[in-house]
This record gives sequence, structure tokens and C-alpha cells, in this order.
Amino acid sequence: QGYASEMDNPSLGHLIPSALQNKKEILFGNLPEIYEFHNRHVGSGGCLAALAAIVIAAPFMWNAFLFFLQKEDLQIYEKYCQNKPRSEALWRQCGDSIFFQECQRKLDHKLSLDAYLLKPVQRITKYQLLLKEMLKCSKNSEGTAELEEALATVLDIIKSVNDSMHQIAITGYEGDVSELGKLLMQGSFNVWTDHKKGHNKVKDLARFKPMQRHLFLYTKMLLFCKKREENTDGHEKTASY
Repeated sequence: QGYASEMDNPSLGHLIPSALQNKKEILFGNLPEIYEFHNRHVGSGGCLAALAAIVIAAPFMWNAFLFFLQKEDLQIYEKYCQNKPRSEALWRQCGDSIFFQECQRKLDHKLSLDAYLLKPVQRITKYQLLLKEMLKCSKNSEGTAELEEALATVLDIIKSVNDSMHQIAITGYEGDVSELGKLLMQGSFNVWTDHKKGHNKVKDLARFKPMQRHLFLYTKMLLFCKKREENTDGHEKTASY
């Protein structure tokens, strides 16, 4: 909130990089929505780990915890992660600006903004770890089935997030990816193709080096993509397909 409000502060307007002008929603994504979600379910000073500890000690509170982990609510994380590459690209352009340095100084933060923007991505992973720990402590107890269902929900969200992150990296497809139907599966595979030698096809595929391809299986199409990694100004390589 501190950084976002400072972007509307007239006294700091002259420090805001031109690349950042009118791009608050790109930088922060739906972070305000996630913030409101946590305030609503955990409380302004609440701690998810503490909530899980209470639930482990008091099984009758499981329903309250499971309500907190409804799939519809957790999908806000998927939305956030879909925007993350755009947010990171914008941060690389202006993260070292005087504006952000001044904001960090005023807020007395030890870490820069990008560390906090990563928190929602890390949080969704923590949910599955908490649920797995709760299941360990509640074997053959009342509510175990509900916990297993909640874990399956969280894992499904994590898969959706992972799938989404790969899909938004598809850059060479000329059609509309959203028209291909639901993404059923995606991953890297070794692919062999038939080669011709004279008029005869060589069928012994073991004699040829496989090609690495990333496949996206939709309900209407199987999309073959070639992974391309590009350097981003000294940062980690980013993949596109």
C-alpha cells in the first residue's frame, strides 16, 4: 500500500519514471484484491500459520479453515500470477529508480518492492504445505476427507497457475489460444520425426537425436512449441514458445 499510495503523491510525481506512468495496475496486478481477501478471512493482524496451528489443536474448527480455502477465492492467485511476467518486466525497467529508493527509505523496508511482490506467489505454495501438515496430524480423524479435498483444490490451483504461466509465454501462435478449449496437460517432451534417405524412410528412431518440444494439449488441439530462452538485461533467462 505504501508504494501504491506514493505513486499518487504529487510531491513525488517528478521522480516517477516515464515507463511507470499510468501502469500501477501492471506493477501490482490484483494485489489489492489479495490484500482484501486476507483481511476478510484472517484479519488485519492474523497469521495463516497460527490459524493452521489452532485448527490442528481444535479439529472442530476445520470447517472454518476449509471455508478460507475455497477454490473460487484462491483463483485470485491465478490472476495475480498471470500478470507477474508483465510486472517483472516493468520492474526491470524502473526498479532501480530514485522513486522506488525514496519509497523504500520512507517505509523503512529492508527489502525492495520486488521481494514483496513475490509474496503472493510463495503464499499459494504455503497453503499446500500447511494442509499436508494438517493431514499428518489428523489421520483417521473426523474431517480428514474434507482436508484431502481442500488439498486437492489447492494443488489444482497451483497446476492452473503453472499452466497459465506457460500459456502466456506462447508468442508464435497466430490464432487465439483461448479458442482451443481447456488446457488438459502441458510439458516438455522429446520428439522424433521421420527422415528420408533416398526413397526409404529410416524407421529406427534411436539413430536420431530427439528434439525438445513443449506440448500443450487442449480439448480441440495439440500445440507443438519450440522453447526459446532470451536474456533479460542480465537477469534470469525467460522462456517463450
